[in-house]
This record gives sequence, C-alpha cells and structure tokens, in this order.
Amino acid sequence: MEPPPEEAPPRSRSHTVTTTTTSSSFTANLSASSSTLAYDREFLRTPPGLLMVAEIVIGLLVWTLIAGTEYFLYPAFGWVMFVAVFYWVLTVFFLIIYMTMTYTRIPQGLCFNGSAFILYLIAAIVDASSVTKELDSHNYNSWAASSFFAFVVTSCYAGNTYFSFISWRSRTLQ
Repeated sequence: MEPPPEEAPPRSRSHTVTTTTTSSSFTANLSASSSTLAYDREFLRTPPGLLMVAEIVIGLLVWTLIAGTEYFLYPAFGWVMFVAVFYWVLTVFFLIIYMTMTYTRIPQGLCFNGSAFILYLIAAIVDASSVTKELDSHNYNSWAASSFFAFVVTSCYAGNTYFSFISWRSRTLQ
C-alpha cells in the first residue's frame, strides 16, 4: 500500500483587480504597435466611423442605381460608375483597416479621403449634368436618384477629409 501523497503547503493568494477603460483609438498614437490585430468596436461610434459606414451604404446606392440601367451607352455614367465602385471598394477596405487597428502600422487616410472627396464631387457633378429625360426616359429615375446620393456621399467624404486633416494636424503639432 502506498503512502498518501503529500499535500503542498497552502500558498497565500493575492488578488489583483484590473480596470480597463475603452475609448476609440482613432486619434491614438501611431507609434503603438503589437504583433496581433486588435478590434476597435468603438470606432463605429466616432464621427469618422459613422461617416465611413454612411459612405459605404450610400456609395452602394449610387453605383447600384446606375448599374441597373444601360449606363454603358453613355460615357459620363461610365465615369461615375468607375469612381463609385473604386471608392466603395477602398472604403470597405479602409473600414476593415480601422476596425482591426491596422492603421497604427500604416500612414493615415488624409490622401484617400481628400482624393475621394474631389473625384466624387466631379463624378456627382457629371452625374447630375448628364441626367436628362431625353437620353433614356425609363432610366431617368435611377439616374436622378444616383445623382442625389452621389452628392450625399460626397459630403460624407468631405466630412471624413476634415476629420483626417484634424487628426493629421494634431500629430504634426506635437
């Protein structure tokens, strides 16, 4: 018969309480980095996050309203489609970058938002000036709606350009 195993002496237990405060890291220091991707769910509650979601939803409306028509017969609508789809894909990409906080390892999006604002403004003006009843009356409503939403998404990109500029400016003044 084996002797019962000896029990280890009881260790003293210490209790540590950790308090974590969450806030969006949109304006966080860019020098912070880690080897794993983080998830910033608070970003969607910031003005830039809300504008980015609006850009994705309204941008989708712009290009689907045009894509449902014979836009390829009119070069102006081809340009609008190019700008709308190009920046829609890039905005989805940047939303993923901001949600995973990968932007802390790459440069800020001031150039992206600024170029999106300028090209979307041009595309919205081209879209609005190309909408006439004489071109194709059964596509008129879709084209008119796409023109309206192109101006709405342009204002969203303008807002994000402003917030990107403020963020960039605050880093350069430090």
